[in-house]
Amino acid sequence: MKLPRFSITLCLLLVPFLSARSAVEKPNIIFILVDDMGWGDLGAFGNKGTKTPNIDRLAAEGLRFTQFYVNSPICSPSRTALTTGQYPQRWKITSYLSNRAENERRGMAQWLDPAAPSLARSLKSAGYTSGHFGKWHMGGQRDVGEAPMITEYGFDESLTNFEGLGPRLLGMADAHDGKPPRPHSLNSEKLGRGPVIWYDRTHLTEGFVGAAIQFMNKAEADGRPFFINLWPDDVHSPFFPPADRRGDGSKRELYRGVLETMDEQLGKLFDHVRDTPALKDRTLIVFCSDNGHEPGAGTAGPLRGAKGTLYEGGVRSPLIVWGPGLIPAGKAGQTNGTSVFAAFDLTVSLLALSGGTAPIDTTFDGENLSPTLIGTGTDSRKKPIFWRRPPDRKGTAEENLLPDLAMRDGEWKLLCNYDGSAPQLYHLPADAGEATNLAGRHPEVVEKMTRAVTAWHDSLPPDHGPALGEKRSRRQAPRK
Repeated sequence: MKLPRFSITLCLLLVPFLSARSAVEKPNIIFILVDDMGWGDLGAFGNKGTKTPNIDRLAAEGLRFTQFYVNSPICSPSRTALTTGQYPQRWKITSYLSNRAENERRGMAQWLDPAAPSLARSLKSAGYTSGHFGKWHMGGQRDVGEAPMITEYGFDESLTNFEGLGPRLLGMADAHDGKPPRPHSLNSEKLGRGPVIWYDRTHLTEGFVGAAIQFMNKAEADGRPFFINLWPDDVHSPFFPPADRRGDGSKRELYRGVLETMDEQLGKLFDHVRDTPALKDRTLIVFCSDNGHEPGAGTAGPLRGAKGTLYEGGVRSPLIVWGPGLIPAGKAGQTNGTSVFAAFDLTVSLLALSGGTAPIDTTFDGENLSPTLIGTGTDSRKKPIFWRRPPDRKGTAEENLLPDLAMRDGEWKLLCNYDGSAPQLYHLPADAGEATNLAGRHPEVVEKMTRAVTAWHDSLPPDHGPALGEKRSRRQAPRK
């Protein structure tokens, strides 16, 4: 059975708009967050074997950042940092949100506290209307059906997948080639809390794109600036590319097929913005991944590590920023390879660009780097970036155990255990692949950074999981 590609109607988006307000001086913001895409997966970031012409064109017309980081190597905490502008550990979201028992075992919250700062809520102070379309994964998944609705975080409308509540598009796998369709929903339909549309999983990104375009057209008609989260479930496994994009059926080929299909579907959104005069010069598109690639599927290019690890391949993300009306014409198409900043800096920077204000009692961990973001400056964040590994990502065999903490400070990257043991120190300008451990040659740098990262770790709520606080006497051998 072939499922239809439904037109997502606004009647399914349940929360009404606020009153109209002129938005001439405020940029529309579209934030595209891909799921599990590697740093080296795009043509614009050096991949020769995958065709991503629409995303590559976005980079050619905008800015490309090669030293941008997310705040966790796994989805839920990464998304929490983007939403709040803060380290996700402050809200006890330290790995992917799972079922109730698993969350409790790992010392995690069941969902993001609605009292947490929210970019969407803060943008309301600047007159924005906000919509979330796609994966949420900050509450409302598995058996956690009483989590807050997405609209409780400041969004006026939402349409999500099986890892959120409210109106949902749920995928039917194998519906594209005549096989009996099967749901890929993790039983989300049993949670209630919003209408469900069953959708061909191959075209799920297309469904979210269609809903986002309807939302922006309505906002434009009402004379309001808009903020949109477009967060596809692609390119997360399992992989459901069209039949003609399966290659040899290997994991890598299936992944490539999903990535190329997603690029094609996102292209409809990019073209809509380009071809609509009222949008082109007043819209900023920000594009990145929530964490590194799944091993065996994507690629980090020259970087070490993948999803779930604190090495560069787990936490460094491709970042593209497009905005003809905001980026100086002479800067378009350039690559920024020097500015070091992270996802929570995006939150603060976008708020600054909008003219919005955060709650008076909010202290962000992110910094305002809005000039860097639109190409009128090249500053890096002033404070270091810290990471803590997901509590369920440690490894088993001694030689494969992963570091617990990491820190980027200027040109240096340190990884170590919770107690500061087994340090690994890398000079990233010369060794982006983290191949040569310089800890023995620079003990003063190791001591300073170890004190800083362990103090940061101790200042945050604890989590639980395999080997929490474990001490190891043997260092993890650096990759040769």
